[in-house]
Amino acid sequence: MARKLISSGSSFEKEMGYSRAVVDGDWVFVSGTTGFNYDTMTIEEGVVAQTEQCFKNIKNILEEANSSLDKIVRVTYILPKTSDFELCWPVLKKYLGDVRPAATMFSAGLFDERMKIEIQVTALN
Repeated sequence: MARKLISSGSSFEKEMGYSRAVVDGDWVFVSGTTGFNYDTMTIEEGVVAQTEQCFKNIKNILEEANSSLDKIVRVTYILPKTSDFELCWPVLKKYLGDVRPAATMFSAGLFDERMKIEIQVTALN
């Protein structure tokens, strides 16, 4: 299978030179995805709403790659405020509770201070 690059249409991808996702063989590598609504290029204020939007964005990209949320094998959560992570747990359980991928969370500054969470996944195709 040839390598396939997938874009969400975000201006960040073109400006920084990356793809929202790369399909390579049996794998789909989804870049760190934030809570921006790419249709409106807006972002909600709260971490819970942003987490929900992250998963909507990831779901759309995985479907474009002929994959799905239930094929996620690894997830990385990045939050500027560690204390916000527990607030996200109900959303994480909603989307990945039955999938239970290997997971890592760490705290780091994000590109835009409005961003409260970034989620990166690897899935099978």
